[in-house]
Amino acid sequence: MNKKPTFKELLNGDQPILVDFFATWCGPCIAMNPALQEVAKNISGKGKVIKIDVDKNSKMAADMGVMGVPTFMVFKNGKKLYHEAGTKTVVQLTDVVLGNV
Repeated sequence: MNKKPTFKELLNGDQPILVDFFATWCGPCIAMNPALQEVAKNISGKGKVIKIDVDKNSKMAADMGVMGVPTFMVFKNGKKLYHEAGTKTVVQLTDVVLGNV
């Protein structure tokens, strides 16, 4: 039986992880969903996209320094490589995850 990795295990992995901190009531967050699906396709096999609802995970969001939504972070090998709030394009997020920035 395959055990699903924990959030911490994903962040410490050797593949980049794009974390989308969002809220269900946030219009820009909802508008980002198609772009995030496209990013997930673009980075398939090279990285992952994870969505974290800030209302259900408020302590984690606060601990991670999320001040507004949407906020995007990229982690690899346990290190935060990117942290920025606001909407982004598919190209911007793909480039950030794959290290082209």
